[in-house]
Amino acid sequence: MTNEMKGAEAMVRSLQAHGVSHIFGLCGDTTLPFYDAMRNLDHGITHVLTRDERSAAYMADGYARVTGRVGVCEGPSGGGATYILPGLIEANESSYAVLAITTDISVASYGKYPLTEVDQDALMRPLTKFNTVIKRADHIPRMVRQAFRAMTTGRSGAAHLGLPYDIQHDPVPADDIWSDPKHHSFPAYRAAPEPGSVEAAVEAILTAKSPLIVCGGGVVIAGAMEELDRFATRLDLAVATSISGKGALADTHPLSLGVVGSNGGTDETWEMMASADLVVFMGCRAGSTTTARWEAPKPGQRIVHFDNDPMVIGANYPTEVGVVADLKLSLAAANTCLDQRSGPVPGFDGAARVADIKTRKFAKYDALASSTTDTILPEHIITAVNAALPDDAVVVSDPGTSCPYYNAYSQQKKPGRYYITNRAHGALGYSLSAALGAWYGRPDSKVVAMMGDGSFNFACGELETVIRSAAPITYVVLSNSSFGWIKASQRDDCDRRYYNVDFGRTNHAAVAAAFGLKTWRVERPEELQDAVDQAFAHDGPTLIDVVCQPLEEAAAPVRRWMG
Repeated sequence: MTNEMKGAEAMVRSLQAHGVSHIFGLCGDTTLPFYDAMRNLDHGITHVLTRDERSAAYMADGYARVTGRVGVCEGPSGGGATYILPGLIEANESSYAVLAITTDISVASYGKYPLTEVDQDALMRPLTKFNTVIKRADHIPRMVRQAFRAMTTGRSGAAHLGLPYDIQHDPVPADDIWSDPKHHSFPAYRAAPEPGSVEAAVEAILTAKSPLIVCGGGVVIAGAMEELDRFATRLDLAVATSISGKGALADTHPLSLGVVGSNGGTDETWEMMASADLVVFMGCRAGSTTTARWEAPKPGQRIVHFDNDPMVIGANYPTEVGVVADLKLSLAAANTCLDQRSGPVPGFDGAARVADIKTRKFAKYDALASSTTDTILPEHIITAVNAALPDDAVVVSDPGTSCPYYNAYSQQKKPGRYYITNRAHGALGYSLSAALGAWYGRPDSKVVAMMGDGSFNFACGELETVIRSAAPITYVVLSNSSFGWIKASQRDDCDRRYYNVDFGRTNHAAVAAAFGLKTWRVERPEELQDAVDQAFAHDGPTLIDVVCQPLEEAAAPVRRWMG
């Protein structure tokens, strides 16, 4: 019948109806009908063939972070479903909308021990905001709609749809293919604050003597940067961030204190966290990293908390005022509240205090960054990258050596999502793939990915995908021949009893060149800036392999290592 289509075609048309422009994924036996539908239909979706399902999920994650649209990844049954898991849990816990579609064995063969059988429903349930294995073809359109509705509303997150082989051939009514345009991006259907809650929060802030705002990723996800700037500027109120909150204000903003906490925070920035008499957590879960394992705020420091997730309010600290709503709407209401106040609005001397702290923090950094040494220091690398980055560049970092340094010392000149790192679960191998997803989302921006050599070896096979995509990404590998974060932790926590953290040195430039990238191998500080400048200027994929100081010997901005 002309008003029907096959299940696989219905899945493609449903994704098309939701504005999907890119799918990252890897083929398998159970995917045959879906791929055939992708090939035969005119849908306008670019399918990017990856070399690993984990990479596909990381690409979808990077894409979602820079576009504010749902990132889509797919993979086959069995190993494909299990490999895609790390990217799903990262996106879900970081509040980014990523949809994973894993095809599955036929419903008719469940329980007969077919090849690649796994209970996908049970596997994905703890990791996602919405999850189902579709059992009937005519349910496909409604399940896609439900997945997009879940991913984009409230606290955004990940979803999973299992698509069994046999239902991909079964009929679906064509008139059931439709979508709500609101669910094409996130956050959708923003919720306004409870009456009186914003006013109570503002009054609490105005009664403080030295308040501090601490922003998490929620501010950037909500696109509330302008409203935050106006609020903080009006009160001359300093703004610190978690790692995920970088971009809430530009790094160069006079009120931007920078990252606080145990990864990228320094003793200087911690001064304001420790001395604040009131901390305003804004789109921030007040987790272990930002609070240095809850070292501060301490009992007695007042807490005001803005978040769109009610489960976050009061989870870690007694909260004087909680505002549960979309951050953009909450901050707009806070600005209106200040506008309507009679009499003068107090200021908190934030810009002067931030300037003093930054002067002292960067004096220490600059002394190392400008030092003449035979060994390349991480400070040299960050300085060279900062000098070459265009204002709209996107920087992606793995959680290893590069992460604390860029957290602390970046010079991002624009607010927004220009820095990506996987801080929810911190898996190595993320940035190489996520950078490609970010480039597909912002092809006109320079994308730079930084990683340690441990991370590079998790994911270097995906360089073939980068070459095939002709993506002019620059990869910077900080090579120190060890799992540096763990080795530095063994130095401090195990009294330098190093065990099984070192591995052989690899010529990563040669590896990348074999894939087709233009590469540089840099071993001396005086060669570094020229290599970075050339790599950034090249119109194709590039990689710089930088042999650098081991992390256990470095002055990394990690608070527990800085005592």
